[in-house]
Amino acid sequence: MALVLGLETSCDDTCAAVVTGDGDVRSNVISSQGIHDAYGGVVPEIASRHHLELVNAAVDDALRRAGATLDDVDLVAVTQGPGLVGALLVGIATAKALAAARGLPLAAVDHLQGHVAANFLRVGGQTVMDPPFVCLIASGGHTLLARVEERATFTLLGRTLDDAAGEAFDKGARLLGLPFPGGPALERLARDGDAEAFAFPVARGVAGLDFSFAGVKTSLLYRVRDLGERAVAERAADLAASYQRAIVEALAERCERALEQTGLERLAVGGGVAANGPLRERLAGLGVALGVPPRELCTDNAAMIASAGRYAEAQPFPDYLALDAYASGQRALA
Repeated sequence: MALVLGLETSCDDTCAAVVTGDGDVRSNVISSQGIHDAYGGVVPEIASRHHLELVNAAVDDALRRAGATLDDVDLVAVTQGPGLVGALLVGIATAKALAAARGLPLAAVDHLQGHVAANFLRVGGQTVMDPPFVCLIASGGHTLLARVEERATFTLLGRTLDDAAGEAFDKGARLLGLPFPGGPALERLARDGDAEAFAFPVARGVAGLDFSFAGVKTSLLYRVRDLGERAVAERAADLAASYQRAIVEALAERCERALEQTGLERLAVGGGVAANGPLRERLAGLGVALGVPPRELCTDNAAMIASAGRYAEAQPFPDYLALDAYASGQRALA
């Protein structure tokens, strides 16, 4: 295939991208709604309405930047789930309309498979990482470890038992009075702090390769309560650095354990938390080949969906007209 048009609307970013069959990113448009900052988190109904307003412009912009038109597109790929159902339905309806109008096939993509497939894109003329490898997916809604043997799917090794790593970052940042999204703000604050100042749990007692971040979040809540408002303000950087270190250590230790158990010596990372600098540095010290896509391919984006669409079983017209969204679960694990 020559060109794949990808759409991603699983949360609050309205995304469209054009990717070649070889994995070169011709365009990758990410329209962040921004309106949710005032609420301290994403409001599903507001997200859906803004997707309706932005999606057509995002598609037009992606095609323009790629120097292409819809007549040049060979396949449409769209996120089917998991995510916010109302938001997902906007992307799916748009993808159906675009594909049906030209009789094109449509590939329904699992969002998590998209994060894995970001590693199959070409950056600087080379693929970020080819299978087999262990992959850490860490974002605001998901945290899991997978064994990737082929490009079309993956095998689950472990997942979070409660909160996702990105959610822990966002809620921790909120406890420290930082704006949403909290992960980047907390990372900036932590640069001036002492990561050894406070001891936060890293859930080493969790069996196997599963994660748990509820404990570290609760520990920060109690520490903030006990310190008091004035002391928290004075020691905010230390709190941020120590809290960030606990989350990073939990992720890195499970990655190291997964590499030992699988015997693989290649680690790839996906999801918005992969943009965290200290996490990248910690994983780089594990002594294995590390594949981390550029930051714009780690957060939610449509290029990763188009990438995964290249290996998905595309549906012909009119079969995909009955396609529906799903809010939770990982179809890629089926």
